[in-house]
Amino acid sequence: MIGASNFFELAVAVAITLFGLKSGAALATVVGVLTEVPIMLSLVNFSNKTRHWFVSKEKV
Repeated sequence: MIGASNFFELAVAVAITLFGLKSGAALATVVGVLTEVPIMLSLVNFSNKTRHWFVSKEKV
């Protein structure tokens, strides 16, 4: 759960301490967090640009 919280530096330190510097867990901890935000922003941007593709209910 530490990796899912706001303690990014602590999550990296714990992963490196427990699994070593060359482990996949430490790499996944760093890369996962660094790619999460740009991917999420790209999905929001795509959703906003394709909003007109979907039928919406008329406002009352």
